[in-house]
Amino acid sequence: MKITINGGHYPGIDPGAMGATGLQEAVVVRELMKKVAYYLRVVGYDVLEVQKNELYDITDASNIFEADLFVSIHCNAAANTSASGTETFCYSLGGVGERLAKCIQAQIVKNLGTVDRGVKTANFHVLRETDCPAALVETAFISNPDDEKLLSDSEKLDEFSRAISRGITDCAAGIGM
Repeated sequence: MKITINGGHYPGIDPGAMGATGLQEAVVVRELMKKVAYYLRVVGYDVLEVQKNELYDITDASNIFEADLFVSIHCNAAANTSASGTETFCYSLGGVGERLAKCIQAQIVKNLGTVDRGVKTANFHVLRETDCPAALVETAFISNPDDEKLLSDSEKLDEFSRAISRGITDCAAGIGM
Protein backbone atom coordinates (compact mmCIF):
# COMPACT_ATOMS: atom_id res chain seq x y z
CA MET A 1 0.00 0.00 0.00
CA LYS A 2 1.22 3.50 -0.89
CA ILE A 3 0.46 6.41 1.41
CA THR A 4 1.27 10.08 0.99
CA ILE A 5 1.82 12.08 4.17
CA ASN A 6 1.81 15.84 3.75
CA GLY A 7 3.09 18.24 6.38
CA GLY A 8 1.09 21.41 5.81
CA HIS A 9 2.77 24.72 5.00
CA TYR A 10 6.51 25.13 4.41
CA PRO A 11 9.17 26.18 6.93
CA GLY A 12 11.02 29.33 5.93
CA ILE A 13 8.43 30.34 3.32
CA ASP A 14 4.96 29.71 4.80
CA PRO A 15 5.06 29.09 8.56
CA GLY A 16 1.30 28.53 8.78
CA ALA A 17 -0.33 29.39 12.08
CA MET A 18 1.80 30.65 14.96
CA GLY A 19 1.38 30.01 18.67
CA ALA A 20 1.81 32.67 21.35
CA THR A 21 5.29 31.29 22.10
CA GLY A 22 6.33 31.58 18.44
CA LEU A 23 5.76 27.90 17.70
CA GLN A 24 5.26 27.52 13.95
CA GLU A 25 2.72 25.15 12.44
CA ALA A 26 5.04 24.26 9.53
CA VAL A 27 7.77 23.10 11.92
CA VAL A 28 5.40 21.09 14.12
CA VAL A 29 3.75 19.31 11.20
CA ARG A 30 7.10 18.54 9.56
CA GLU A 31 8.03 16.57 12.67
CA LEU A 32 4.62 14.88 12.74
CA MET A 33 4.92 13.99 9.05
CA LYS A 34 8.32 12.36 9.58
CA LYS A 35 7.14 10.39 12.62
CA VAL A 36 3.92 9.20 10.95
CA ALA A 37 5.91 8.12 7.88
CA TYR A 38 8.33 6.23 10.13
CA TYR A 39 5.54 4.33 11.92
CA LEU A 40 3.82 3.46 8.64
CA ARG A 41 7.09 2.18 7.14
CA VAL A 42 7.65 -0.01 10.20
CA VAL A 43 4.41 -1.88 9.40
CA GLY A 44 5.35 -2.23 5.74
CA TYR A 45 3.70 0.65 3.88
CA ASP A 46 5.41 2.54 1.06
CA VAL A 47 5.30 6.19 2.16
CA LEU A 48 5.88 9.47 0.35
CA GLU A 49 6.57 12.46 2.59
CA VAL A 50 5.81 15.75 0.88
CA GLN A 51 5.99 19.26 2.27
CA LYS A 52 6.02 21.88 -0.46
CA ASN A 53 4.96 25.50 -0.67
CA GLU A 54 2.65 25.10 -3.67
CA LEU A 55 -0.49 22.99 -3.24
CA TYR A 56 -0.36 21.68 -6.80
CA ASP A 57 3.19 20.39 -6.14
CA ILE A 58 1.83 18.39 -3.21
CA THR A 59 -1.08 16.83 -5.08
CA ASP A 60 0.98 16.26 -8.24
CA ALA A 61 3.67 14.43 -6.22
CA SER A 62 1.04 12.23 -4.58
CA ASN A 63 -0.68 11.48 -7.89
CA ILE A 64 2.63 10.60 -9.60
CA PHE A 65 3.44 8.34 -6.62
CA GLU A 66 0.03 6.69 -7.21
CA ALA A 67 -0.87 6.80 -3.53
CA ASP A 68 -3.71 4.66 -2.22
CA LEU A 69 -4.38 7.11 0.66
CA PHE A 70 -3.39 10.73 1.31
CA VAL A 71 -3.20 12.48 4.70
CA SER A 72 -2.38 16.15 5.22
CA ILE A 73 -1.36 17.17 8.76
CA HIS A 74 -2.01 20.64 10.17
CA CYS A 75 -2.40 22.67 13.38
CA ASN A 76 -5.56 24.71 13.72
CA ALA A 77 -5.79 28.36 14.86
CA ALA A 78 -8.51 30.82 15.78
CA ALA A 79 -8.76 34.41 16.94
CA ASN A 80 -10.61 33.09 19.99
CA THR A 81 -7.81 31.48 22.01
CA SER A 82 -10.30 29.30 23.91
CA ALA A 83 -11.00 27.27 20.73
CA SER A 84 -9.42 23.85 21.15
CA GLY A 85 -9.44 20.28 19.96
CA THR A 86 -9.10 18.11 16.91
CA GLU A 87 -11.09 18.07 13.68
CA THR A 88 -10.52 16.10 10.53
CA PHE A 89 -11.74 16.88 7.03
CA CYS A 90 -12.63 14.85 3.95
CA TYR A 91 -13.83 16.02 0.55
CA SER A 92 -17.22 14.30 0.72
CA LEU A 93 -19.17 11.97 2.96
CA GLY A 94 -19.89 8.35 2.24
CA GLY A 95 -16.58 7.10 0.89
CA VAL A 96 -13.14 5.93 1.93
CA GLY A 97 -12.03 9.54 2.52
CA GLU A 98 -14.69 9.91 5.20
CA ARG A 99 -13.69 6.56 6.74
CA LEU A 100 -10.03 7.66 6.78
CA ALA A 101 -10.96 10.95 8.46
CA LYS A 102 -13.13 9.17 11.06
CA CYS A 103 -10.42 6.63 11.88
CA ILE A 104 -7.77 9.34 12.38
CA GLN A 105 -10.15 11.54 14.39
CA ALA A 106 -11.14 8.67 16.67
CA GLN A 107 -7.55 7.64 17.39
CA ILE A 108 -6.40 11.17 18.26
CA VAL A 109 -9.39 11.92 20.51
CA LYS A 110 -9.12 8.54 22.25
CA ASN A 111 -5.36 8.63 22.80
CA LEU A 112 -4.71 12.31 23.48
CA GLY A 113 -8.02 13.33 25.03
CA THR A 114 -8.41 16.37 22.80
CA VAL A 115 -11.81 17.98 22.32
CA ASP A 116 -13.65 16.11 19.56
CA ARG A 117 -14.66 18.72 16.97
CA GLY A 118 -15.72 15.98 14.57
CA VAL A 119 -15.27 15.03 10.95
CA LYS A 120 -16.30 17.65 8.40
CA THR A 121 -16.27 18.12 4.65
CA ALA A 122 -14.21 20.79 2.92
CA ASN A 123 -13.29 21.79 -0.60
CA PHE A 124 -9.56 22.02 0.18
CA HIS A 125 -7.20 21.63 -2.78
CA VAL A 126 -5.35 18.67 -1.24
CA LEU A 127 -8.62 16.81 -0.68
CA ARG A 128 -10.13 17.66 -4.05
CA GLU A 129 -7.11 17.22 -6.35
CA THR A 130 -5.67 13.92 -5.12
CA ASP A 131 -6.46 10.82 -7.15
CA CYS A 132 -7.06 8.75 -4.01
CA PRO A 133 -9.12 9.00 -0.80
CA ALA A 134 -7.77 11.85 1.32
CA ALA A 135 -8.10 13.40 4.77
CA LEU A 136 -6.77 16.59 6.35
CA VAL A 137 -6.29 16.52 10.12
CA GLU A 138 -6.16 19.64 12.27
CA THR A 139 -4.37 18.06 15.24
CA ALA A 140 -4.94 20.82 17.81
CA PHE A 141 -5.20 24.62 18.06
CA ILE A 142 -1.75 26.18 18.13
CA SER A 143 -3.53 29.41 19.15
CA ASN A 144 -4.84 27.78 22.37
CA PRO A 145 -2.32 27.79 25.26
CA ASP A 146 -3.13 24.24 26.40
CA ASP A 147 -3.18 22.80 22.87
CA GLU A 148 0.05 24.66 22.06
CA LYS A 149 1.69 22.90 25.02
CA LEU A 150 0.67 19.55 23.52
CA LEU A 151 2.12 20.57 20.15
CA SER A 152 5.42 21.71 21.67
CA ASP A 153 5.95 18.54 23.76
CA SER A 154 8.01 15.89 21.92
CA GLU A 155 6.32 13.02 23.79
CA LYS A 156 2.86 14.34 22.89
CA LEU A 157 3.94 14.79 19.26
CA ASP A 158 4.94 11.14 19.26
CA GLU A 159 1.49 10.26 20.65
CA PHE A 160 -0.16 12.34 17.89
CA SER A 161 2.02 10.56 15.30
CA ARG A 162 1.16 7.11 16.60
CA ALA A 163 -2.55 8.00 16.71
CA ILE A 164 -2.54 9.29 13.12
CA SER A 165 -0.65 6.17 12.00
CA ARG A 166 -3.12 3.88 13.78
CA GLY A 167 -6.01 5.77 12.19
CA ILE A 168 -4.50 5.17 8.76
CA THR A 169 -3.90 1.47 9.44
CA ASP A 170 -7.41 1.11 10.92
CA CYS A 171 -8.86 2.55 7.73
CA ALA A 172 -6.68 0.40 5.47
CA ALA A 173 -7.62 -2.78 7.38
CA GLY A 174 -11.31 -1.90 7.23
CA ILE A 175 -11.31 -1.49 3.46
CA GLY A 176 -9.14 -4.52 2.77
CA MET A 177 -5.99 -2.72 1.67
